[in-house]
Formats: sequence, C-alpha cells, structure tokens
Amino acid sequence: MPAGRWLSGAAALAVSIAPALAGPVSFDALPGWATDDHAAAFAAFHEACGAVLERPAAAASGPADPAALATACRAARALPPDPGRAAARRFFEARFRPERVGAADGGFLTGYFEPELRGSRRRHGRFRVPLYRLPDDVVAVSAAAGLDPALTHARRRADGALEPYPDRAAIEAGALAGRGLEIVWLADPVDAFFAHVQGSVRVRLDDGAVVRLGFAGRNGRPYTPIARRLIERGEIAREDMTAERLAAWLRAHPDEAPALMAENPSYIFFREIDGLAAGHGPVGALGVPLTPGRSLAVDPAALPLGVPVFLDGTLPLGAGGAPVAVHRLVVAADTGAAIRGPGRGDLFVGTGAAAGRAAGRLRHPVDFVVLVPRPEAGDGR
Repeated sequence: MPAGRWLSGAAALAVSIAPALAGPVSFDALPGWATDDHAAAFAAFHEACGAVLERPAAAASGPADPAALATACRAARALPPDPGRAAARRFFEARFRPERVGAADGGFLTGYFEPELRGSRRRHGRFRVPLYRLPDDVVAVSAAAGLDPALTHARRRADGALEPYPDRAAIEAGALAGRGLEIVWLADPVDAFFAHVQGSVRVRLDDGAVVRLGFAGRNGRPYTPIARRLIERGEIAREDMTAERLAAWLRAHPDEAPALMAENPSYIFFREIDGLAAGHGPVGALGVPLTPGRSLAVDPAALPLGVPVFLDGTLPLGAGGAPVAVHRLVVAADTGAAIRGPGRGDLFVGTGAAAGRAAGRLRHPVDFVVLVPRPEAGDGR
C-alpha cells in the first residue's frame, strides 16, 4: 500500500486517464533506454517473478497475458539475479515488447516511502498513539452485501450480520480500545497518520530494537486525500503542496488537525514483518520486498503486478530536489488505494526522512511504457 497517497486525489483532479494502450513503440525510440541500469531493473523483476510464479493462474486482463508473464518469469528465474547490464538488457528486449500507455493528459507519478519513527511496545509518557493489528471481525465485502457499494470491507457482528466498520474518527476516539490490538505506540498523531498513508513503517523502540510493520488490511472506507481539502479551502496553493507542507500545517494547527485528518475515513491496520534485511524495503502487495527507485505501485485492474514499466520524465530527484531527466525501468510490485488507471503510478523511493522528502516532491507528469510479455521468445542471452 503505498507520500504519493497523501496527494493522489488532488493530482487526479487534473489528470484524466483513459484505460487503453496508445500503441507499440520500439526500444530504440525510448529516450534513455540504452543508458538505464538494466541489471538493477532485472534484480527487481527477478525477485517479483518468484511471487508471480507462486500465485494461482489468473484470467487474462489488462495489457499483459498472465501465461506470457509467467513464461518470462520462468526464464528470468533461470538466470542469476545479476546477469550483468548487457545480458539484462538483452533479456528484456527479447522477452517483451514496449507499449505506450494511452492517457488523455499523459501519465502521472507520485512517490511514497517507508517512515522510520520512535515508538514503544507500551503506552507511557509521550507514546500514546497506537498502531493496530488487523481485527478479526474485518471481512471483505462486495456490492452484493447490501452495504454502501463504496465499502470494500465491513464488520461482521457476533450474530453474523454485516455493518460498516468504524471510520477513522471513531477508531481514534477509542472504538477499538481494550481489544489488545495495539502493536506499538507512537508519540505524534501526525506521524501515525502518515504511517497509514504510506502503509508501512519502521519503529525504533525504547531499547533500540527496530520493528518492521507492513500493511495488513483496512476498514474499507473510501480514501479521501486531505491535501485536496486544504487546497480547496485555499490554505495551501496546489503548486505549493508537498507532504512536508501538509505535515507542517497539521502540526501548526493542533486544534484543527484531528478534524481534518478525520475527513479521510479510511484506516489502515498493520502486521509485524520478521526476517527482512535492514537494506530491504517493506513488503508490497505482490509479496516481495520493495526496491527503492525500482518498485512501482499501480492499479492492478489496469496493470498486472509483476509487469515491467518504463518511466520517462523530468523529476525532482536531483540534489536538493533539482529536476533531472529520468529514464528508468521499474516493476509493478505494489498497489495503493488512490492509484487508479493505467497512467497512474506511485514510485517507492526508500526509507527514512530523506526518502520522505524526495517522495513528497514527486507529483509530476511522466510517460508510462508497459513492457508486454511476448507469448514466445528466446531467452535473451
């Protein structure tokens, strides 16, 4: 689940996405294709393929046939994770064909990251804001459940009936208190809110140990980007809105902040993730650790998880946020509640404060080119 989510709805106001591919393009016509680090992209694809091949066969949907993607993945897994740049490039060119994503106003990219915060296993002192594990009464629902069709999850009562799950305001007022669901306690409600937005967090405990938390589920309420609310109210101009500006506003207005955050009724639940190396990112929706700069959150209804995507744009990823040309092959490995349409993506930037600043600056137009797996191809070696 993926700073892209805090502004995604605001960005979507200005971006109209058409769910279609605009047509084929040659690898030679992709700006910067020849100079990208294809070995880095291959390493991310190689890891993603492990999860792709373990998943049940899916029906064909979107631009990539699952059987063809599985074939490409089997070929990738037969190679070492780092076959070298030249061999990695040959693999992608042999196994895929580039198709430009069609969108009325082009594609749009935001960024997200994994925060690192101070916290405690127990409620004491300044640590009074809980992050909860997934309650056992949360169930996925469909429109046939007779509830608001905007709800994706609901609460199953003891009598078996379904009802809307408490929203953010109700949960923060204590709707889940006393059930022993608290995993850790944080000091700052704004930090907790952004942990929810990002969907993952590292928490450094009182004794110095680090707990990795990842997305476990949600209350099923629709996601509402509160940055859009401040833009609509004229508090911050659209062109000036960043994650840092949003967080600064919330901290500068402690009396108004709780009500504003409650305007996003969606609430995230977490799970502890053991065994991840410190250098690995959080586990994404595909079930593998995210790779900074090479993992992309997408709309799985438009682009299947595991497919490579080439990004072409000018992004603020230089020193101090300077704009630089970015021509980069990434892998669809995660999803996000606000990521909708084939021309929307959320790039995982990394972990910690510096990654947070970089992710918060990302809200830029890009060209998306999907690498569609060929039904039959050589191994690219």
